[in-house]
Amino acid sequence: MPSRLRSLAAAAALTAVGALALSGCAGSAATEATASSAPAGDASAFPVTFEHLYGETTIESAPERIATWGWGATDAVLALGIVPVAISSMDYGGGDDRITPWVSDAIEKLGGETPVILDNATYELDVEELLAADPDVLIAPYSGLTQEEYDAVTSAGIPVVAPEEALWATPWRDVITETGEALGLSDEAGTLLAGLDDQIADAAAAHPEFQGTTIAYVDDDVDTLYMYLPADARVEILEDLGFSTPDSVTALDTGEGTFYTTVSYENLDKIDAQVIFTQAEEQAVLDEFLASDRGRLIPAVQKGAVAPIVGEEDVAAVSPTALSLPWLLPTMVDQLAAATATANT
Repeated sequence: MPSRLRSLAAAAALTAVGALALSGCAGSAATEATASSAPAGDASAFPVTFEHLYGETTIESAPERIATWGWGATDAVLALGIVPVAISSMDYGGGDDRITPWVSDAIEKLGGETPVILDNATYELDVEELLAADPDVLIAPYSGLTQEEYDAVTSAGIPVVAPEEALWATPWRDVITETGEALGLSDEAGTLLAGLDDQIADAAAAHPEFQGTTIAYVDDDVDTLYMYLPADARVEILEDLGFSTPDSVTALDTGEGTFYTTVSYENLDKIDAQVIFTQAEEQAVLDEFLASDRGRLIPAVQKGAVAPIVGEEDVAAVSPTALSLPWLLPTMVDQLAAATATANT
């Protein structure tokens, strides 16, 4: 799977040796950090039951030692004031310590110790590594958690909040809502979501020119051009800001993925959107695409109406979470405003 395609699924932004080294100190330290920073969950909210891809999970009482897996759950737990005892490594956008900067910032602000880093390089959960962190619950609603992994964790007596209906498909807002329910913090999760929605609404209100402007989100991988569809959470944010997805985009969907499609060279000129939103890990890569013959087949690229996100951390942050959305939204809006101005000239 190409590196940029990985970033899009949430697997996108996602050494055993490093994790094991941390586990010795993270056990008791993380417990202390959690206890000191965690808001008290509503005891009356339990037991709570979740229906998901693999059946049902019931959490009998408010968990104290929380582990997370996949994309977004770590951010939601931290945004609700709790430092998890174990989290997925973020091998895309996480830097040398395999933790995204917005997650590092949140842990520091809460005064918590670094959690055990569960190796996510191959998107396979090492159950023994997880169990060594002694969690009360595993929150993994937006992940690639398999039936085998789920069975192994639940057989050890740990309840698991698994993906709702399909792997890597739970809406980002649902990740926050389900995390709040699992922690007995539903009201706090509702307040958190309302605040995030207010940030998006305020940005949209500040830029009425976004309303109705057509947009396409593309990602060039040299030999393949990916285009993300309205089912993708990142396209959803663009539409929340007021942009619309034109019929020319959805008409090119080949059905090869639930949230993306590839566009052949001969069809690039059919991406008839006023603005192109795109991403690149380096400026040189972006410049090469924008100047290339293939890139300039796209009308908006030829006009220069392009809103780019550049750099691995920022590309990872485009996938919305409780922490990544406020971290990147101002940059996104600035780029979109500039591209929209060009489109309207």
